[in-house]
Amino acid sequence: MKNSLFFSLALLVVACSQPSKTMTVNGSIKGFQKGTLYLQHVNDGNFTTLDSLAMSSTIDFELGYDLKEAELLFLSISEAIDAERISFFADQGVTTIHTSLKHFKNDAQIEGGAQQKLLETYYKNIGRFKDQRLDLFELQINAQKDGKQEQADSLLLEMDKITKRSYLYTVNFAINNKDSEVSPFVAVSEIYDANVKFLDTINKILPPKIANSKYGIILEAYIETVKSE
Repeated sequence: MKNSLFFSLALLVVACSQPSKTMTVNGSIKGFQKGTLYLQHVNDGNFTTLDSLAMSSTIDFELGYDLKEAELLFLSISEAIDAERISFFADQGVTTIHTSLKHFKNDAQIEGGAQQKLLETYYKNIGRFKDQRLDLFELQINAQKDGKQEQADSLLLEMDKITKRSYLYTVNFAINNKDSEVSPFVAVSEIYDANVKFLDTINKILPPKIANSKYGIILEAYIETVKSE
């Protein structure tokens, strides 16, 4: 009887000592025979490991963390600063990622929550602006090589116009999705070098929950730093 009671208490202590995992990321990595998988986030400018899993006999995995708010997380097979990482916008619940070891980042197929889907929509649309800029950049370089400076200058102006349109798209996207943590995230990650008035516009319309989130706080602090300079 005493042994049974002691065993029950021991299980209770172990259960209480283990932090709850409000989010999990599972899936598979084709070709991953042996190694350690890491779930990370960025804290004070550094990658910090939230959970890890030693893998040797299966390509399937599951990692988890007690996530307090939606945040960009990273999946990696190394803790090195320059390691290849799969990024995804996680929230409480389940995110599923299937990829391969050979093309770890590029092969990633991510099935996540509302924030992940919203971020994917943003990247898809903003990618069109980036493709346009790359095409014009190639033409501009060739024009310079051929000594066609007037044409090169004209192409440079067109690139600037596309950049401004991409900034305006990001501002409108952030405003239209102000109730999501993705809003301040795209502001600080995509248009940090834009005129501070754009960032200010986004910051002022954020509801309290988002303004007090990780990226909302970073956005406001960054704006204050820029203005003080």
